Amino acid sequence: MKSQFFHKYPKSLLNKGTGFLASYSHSLNPYAGCSFGCSYCYVRQMPVSLFRGEEWGTWVDIKKGAADLLRKELAKAKQKGKVTIFMSSSTDPYQPIEYQEEVTRSLLEVMVEAPPDFLLVQTRSPLVYRDIDLFLRLQDRVRVSMTIETDREEIRKHFTPGAPPIAGRLKTLQRLADAGVPTQVAIAPVLPSSEAFPAQLVGRVRRVCVDDYFMGDGSGGKRTRKLGLYSLYEKLGLEEWVNPAAWRIVYDRLQEVFPDDQVYVSQAGFVP
Repeated sequence: MKSQFFHKYPKSLLNKGTGFLASYSHSLNPYAGCSFGCSYCYVRQMPVSLFRGEEWGTWVDIKKGAADLLRKELAKAKQKGKVTIFMSSSTDPYQPIEYQEEVTRSLLEVMVEAPPDFLLVQTRSPLVYRDIDLFLRLQDRVRVSMTIETDREEIRKHFTPGAPPIAGRLKTLQRLADAGVPTQVAIAPVLPSSEAFPAQLVGRVRRVCVDDYFMGDGSGGKRTRKLGLYSLYEKLGLEEWVNPAAWRIVYDRLQEVFPDDQVYVSQAGFVP
């Protein structure tokens, strides 16, 4: 799936943290749209996608002048109190166009100059390792959360064919952890995986968050149902993995290899 790219000049960047992200003062999206185009992405059913009139994954808005705008907004926000930022809530800050545009890196450079109280970087891309120099300067004010929904590459190809392979994400996590960058894995949403999945995460992270469509799509699973995704589970003979209790399969396996205080469920795993 190819994406079209558009240059936009936003009037604001920092959005108030609400709903699932109510524990954050702000969310921050370097781009609108996402060329990874994951089949289950809840953003497909949000206004930013629905009002566009184009298929999710086929367009990306590049936010020009983002660094200068963030510098001004961040200064104002810090005057009002504690600033905690979730980057990003409706796009991947390290999708392929970031290699060329470096919008996300420019925003991180601003935050190194004037650090927020906390920054969570949510991505599924190995490109995140490029900015390790900036993460190290932020020290314990940052956490990199890597989405790894499954350890089965054939499952990834069915659900997220445009996303980076699992092996690359695991390797990146290891490199970040070895360098001393705070990390976590977000198994979000839970996709069918093997019993060996949790063991592959040991040593790479000390924090794992498990989430699913019902807890994490912001609508109790209603947005996901509108995507017609359940028919794919039926086609693959994986119906047991698409019900409100399926996350427990992975959660219970994780608890066999991780201490209780390192395994989180849904919203609690993303709290600053």
